[in-house]
Parts: sequence; C-alpha cells; structure tokens
Amino acid sequence: MIVVFGSINLDLIFSLPSIPRPGETVLGPSTRLEPGGKGANQAVAAARDGAEVVMAGAVGRDALGDLALRLLREAGVNLDRVRRVEASTGCAAITVDPDGNNAIAVGSGANLFAHASQVEDPLLGPGTTVVLQMEVPAAETAELIARARAAGARVVLNLAPAAALPEDALRAIAVLVVNATEGTWLAAYLRCEASAAALRNRLGGVAVVLTRGAGGAEVAGRDAVWHEPAQPVPTTDTTAAGDCFVGVLAHLLDRGETLRMAVRRASVAAAICCTRHGSQASIPTQAETDAFEPASGPLG
Repeated sequence: MIVVFGSINLDLIFSLPSIPRPGETVLGPSTRLEPGGKGANQAVAAARDGAEVVMAGAVGRDALGDLALRLLREAGVNLDRVRRVEASTGCAAITVDPDGNNAIAVGSGANLFAHASQVEDPLLGPGTTVVLQMEVPAAETAELIARARAAGARVVLNLAPAAALPEDALRAIAVLVVNATEGTWLAAYLRCEASAAALRNRLGGVAVVLTRGAGGAEVAGRDAVWHEPAQPVPTTDTTAAGDCFVGVLAHLLDRGETLRMAVRRASVAAAICCTRHGSQASIPTQAETDAFEPASGPLG
C-alpha cells in the first residue's frame, strides 16, 4: 500500500504564447481548471498505475475543495484522511508556453494545515510505502519520516519545491527524487557535488534519482550508478510529469520491483504525460503505460 502525505490543489492553467516576464501581461485563448498539487498528482499517478493508495492532506470547506478531490476519487484513492479546514483550498496558477515549458505560482492555503498525525501508526509498517513532497509544512514531513522509518516503512521523498529538512530526516528515507534545480540546491545545502552519486554518498547510502527532463535521469542506487535515458516524445506540456514519475516509481518499488525497473517505467509514464495538456488529466493509466513502446525495448 502507498500512503501519500502532501498537497492538494486546484490548478488554473493558462496556455500562452510565452511565459510572462516581470511586469508583462500575456494574453492567451483560454483557461483550464483542473485538480493538481504535488501530493495529489503523485497519488493519482500511483493509483492509475495500479497501486492501492491512501491520501492524507487538507482542503478548504470552499467550493474548490470538491473540485480538487475529483480525480483522486475517480482514480480510487482513499480520501478518509483528507481534512476539511477553515482555509482556502490550495490553488496554483500555471502558465505553459508552446514548447511545453511552465512557470507556476502556488497559494498554499489549506495545505499549511496538513498534519502528520492524520497518518495513524497502524498504516505505517514494512508493507507500506510513504510518499512525501515539500508543499506542506516541513516539520510535519520530517515528523512523518521519523515515524515511518521507525515502523519499517519505505519512504520516498520528492524534495520539491526545494526546502530544508533536518539531515537526519534526509538520511532516514529510502529514495530521494530531485530535479536538476532541486539537486543543485540540495548539494549546496549539504555541501557536496550536485550529482546523484555525491548526494547518495553524503546521505549515507540513500538511493538518489536526479531527473533532468529531456536529458533523462541520473540514478545512484545502493550498489550502482547509471543513466536512464528519457523517452523521445513530442512535448506538449511538462506540467505534472515529475509528479507522474514519482507516483509510478513509488508503485513499482511498493510491489517489489528493482529501482532500475521502477525508474524505467516511471520515465515512460512521465514521457506520456509530457505529450498531453494539463496536470492530473495528463497522467496515464496502467494500460497506457504498458502499451507504450520505449526506445530501449519493451517494458516486459
């Protein structure tokens, strides 16, 4: 089982001819309203890939809360541990240019009221994979890492957006996923080189997956370091591709696959995501990922 503790947002997505610069207004033809948030996106990705998923987080008592939970419900994610609080539901404004690049502004809202205590101890054990990000309070994330590690659960941390956690919390996780920007920030924070191997060594053997978009992923497992190539696809929108990667990676690890196989499938699912518009709506199903023919050969 996968337990995701993290953010739940509603995304306002603007397709624009260019991403606005400071002081600039750019007109686009339309706006889409879609469920998002890193935590929710990762939960949907894991569930659509076939995992049993529990989501813990918070939304407001406003009209946006129901909209933000819609695709989680449709994916079959257990929402019993999602709180309704007296704050606005988290909201993100996402601008996307014709090349699929994006810039995102987030109003955290109810996500600031998510508590680690929403995940009770019986959920944490050797049969559970806990998935975390950095869009809810860092102190709550650190607390859940400690409890999950003590209970024997596998912890997958996506340090996104990059933010400080105590080093003992970072050393307690099983797998760390960062993109190039986050990896550079973390390397400066830890005073080491910005490579997957250097981060792994600095953190005492934590497996590190350093994603580089079209440049693929640099992976440092416990016993090996390798490069996982990105799948060559026409890019429409990169929104949620990183979250899709994390959710599918967690699912494969949860069902006992190797890190190499997990990274490979996650790369394929993220590539499919990049060919579609939107955030959660762009995340593929298990059947769609199975049917994709990667450049490196069948997934098996």
